[in-house]
Amino acid sequence: LNVTEEKFVLETLAGCIQYKSLLDVVVNAFFVRDGKYCLISERNLYVVICYLATFQLEELGLQHFSRIVKSQDTAKMHKFLRFFFNALYLNTWIKDEWSRFYDSLYVKENWIDPLLRWQPKVQQLIEQLMDKLSNRTTTVKTSTVTQPKEFNLTVPKPRAIPIPLPIPVLEKGPPVPPSTYKPPKEKKQLKEVKIKNRQKAEVKKLGRKSRISQCLYCQKSMTTVKSLNYQPHSSGGKMCECKEQKKTTTEIRAAITAVFIDNIPIKLNAAAILREGALYQRKMEQELKRIENLLRGAGDPSEFLEWQKQMRGKDLEEQLAEIECRRLQGKLSHEEAVLAHQNVTQENKKKADLMREEKAELMHQYAEKRLQEQKEMRELVEQVVEGHKNAKQAKLKLQKYKQQIVQEVSEENRELLRQALEEEEEKLRKRCELIQQIRAIESLPILKHKFVDLTETGGHGLICEMSIVELRERLALLREAQKAAEEEKRDQIIHEKQAKEQLLLDKLDQISVFRAELGRAAALKQEEKKRKSQAGESHMKDERILNLQKKIVEKAMERKKQAGLL
Repeated sequence: LNVTEEKFVLETLAGCIQYKSLLDVVVNAFFVRDGKYCLISERNLYVVICYLATFQLEELGLQHFSRIVKSQDTAKMHKFLRFFFNALYLNTWIKDEWSRFYDSLYVKENWIDPLLRWQPKVQQLIEQLMDKLSNRTTTVKTSTVTQPKEFNLTVPKPRAIPIPLPIPVLEKGPPVPPSTYKPPKEKKQLKEVKIKNRQKAEVKKLGRKSRISQCLYCQKSMTTVKSLNYQPHSSGGKMCECKEQKKTTTEIRAAITAVFIDNIPIKLNAAAILREGALYQRKMEQELKRIENLLRGAGDPSEFLEWQKQMRGKDLEEQLAEIECRRLQGKLSHEEAVLAHQNVTQENKKKADLMREEKAELMHQYAEKRLQEQKEMRELVEQVVEGHKNAKQAKLKLQKYKQQIVQEVSEENRELLRQALEEEEEKLRKRCELIQQIRAIESLPILKHKFVDLTETGGHGLICEMSIVELRERLALLREAQKAAEEEKRDQIIHEKQAKEQLLLDKLDQISVFRAELGRAAALKQEEKKRKSQAGESHMKDERILNLQKKIVEKAMERKKQAGLL
């Protein structure tokens, strides 16, 4: 820099340092209000422009100041100058803030008034910047397009056409065997065997139908064989073939079923084992209780059952009587409700008649009252007519009285207005002080980085406060305690599972013992039932034979009688 420029730079730097408190007020407020999205690194630029506008504008002149402003970014300068040269801001809070550091009269005469004097000319500069922003055209650099060039490559020689290889001829395969499209022999043989078996079964069925008219065991209707020499195939006291065959088949099936039932292993889960064990345990307790009662000499419970039956009958009769009583009570309530409704209707009619009488009386009183009011109004009109005669005297008296009231009210209004003005001035002064305090607080730098000490508490004044380090230690202790509790619970679950498995094994042993005993008891009961059924069948067989013989004799005699008549 030359001497003049160096002197100007040093004076500007010294002025920015000397008046830093004043310049910070404006720049901080700019960043809070209009410059929210401006960079903090541009703060020194706004400080220098603010210093030049406030303290050097008279010496520089508007032309040099405009050149300095236009040499910077147009949008930034336009935004800052529009904010700083706002007449309202200069006369209010900027003046108040600067008056905190220097005398208010000195501030007004040396700084605020010159800025207000330059404000119209600076406004023209601001408009020029605005026009420049509105007419700004973005120049796009057009890059030269690369023109491709062909490579100087060697031209390849044409390739020789290869001789085509001969197409190989495939050998003719063997023809498809005709058995592929024919059904297998086994299927045909099975069909023939099926037809033969069906024919044999039909032949046997027809032979059996021609031989049997009616089976005594199965009670099925058969075709009647028209032969005089027919004899039933159950003669001689022997059982018919179909009955013997069916009985034999039934016994074989029962034996096979019993064998399969005894040999089939039934898989039981834990719930089924416990349920069956509880059932057998309950049965065993009931049997022990019954035996114990018998040993103590318990008697026949028939008397108790009879008494119980009588008591139940009495209870039933009482319930029926109670139901009938409730039904009658409901009917009685219905009758009472109807009667009450009729009484209410009669009372309502009486009240309506009474209200109509009262209404007529009130209408009569209202008519009399209206007549009295009309009479009073006529008297009042007559009094008003008489009063108009003395109207001039009354007007003079009223005018004097109003003048006296106006004087008193005007004096009171002046006093009240003065008090109100004093109160408003006091409120405005307090409000200005509060605004200055708020702006001073806002102008203070904000610490963005906060250092955290993990060993210190929050300082909220609570009993349960703890630092981050203590919290981590307690969490570690809690995790260890929780892990120990989980291990203990896991061991407890394993022990419980082993005890449950042992209980299931004991129950299975007990169930197998009970099943074996129940199987023996069922076998003995089946044998006893079989013996009884055989004895009953023999007795039944004798009675049926006698009945059949009697029927044969009766039929024969009837036939002989019919033959004699013929």
